[in-house]
Parts: sequence; structure tokens; C-alpha cells
Amino acid sequence: MFERKHEKLAPLSVFVKRMAASLLMAGILIAVALLIGIAGYHWIAGFNWVDSLLEASMILGGMGPVNPLTGTAEKIFASAYALFSGLVFIAILGIVLAPVTHRMLHKFHIDEKDLQQ
Repeated sequence: MFERKHEKLAPLSVFVKRMAASLLMAGILIAVALLIGIAGYHWIAGFNWVDSLLEASMILGGMGPVNPLTGTAEKIFASAYALFSGLVFIAILGIVLAPVTHRMLHKFHIDEKDLQQ
């Protein structure tokens, strides 16, 4: 996907396409994670759809729960979803920052003669 160390730095247009692809993948991952949370809070916790959206959004965004949970199954789902959300955050960060980090590191390793060509 990315150029190798001995290759020239990719043009800005290629970098922009990589960033767009990364942001699209991150958006899809966020949407899937949010849908999992909405479905779980709706069917397991018994919240209506809007409250399920709010609860899943708050957990996925790292803000914490809004509504109190009373049952054991609800609490287990909320715990698992919170752990899942933390891992999704790390994955999204990696997906979005990969092109930027690669470009920066690649630029540091290019010889001056390679930049002039």
C-alpha cells in the first residue's frame, strides 16, 4: 500500500487519496461499532432506539454511561461494549494516523539527491 524506503516520496495527490481511504475505513468502523452498541442496548438493556443511540454514542466516545443499568445481562453487555469501544478507538487512531506517520518517517529517510529527481 505504501512506497518502500528506497522509493521516492509519493506525490501529494497519492497521500490525499490514502488519507481519504483511511478516513473512509475509520468511518465504516465507527458506524459498525455504533450499530453493535445500539442493537445491544436496545435488545439487551431494553432501551428505546434513541436512548440506545445516546448510550452507545456516549460509551463509544469515551464519555461514559447515561442511563442506569439494573440487570446482570445489561451490565455485562455494557462492560464488554466499553472494552470493545476502547479497542475500536485504538484501531481507528492507527488507521487514520498510518498514512501521516508513514509519510513523515519516509520523508526523514529520503536522501537529498532523491528529492531533486
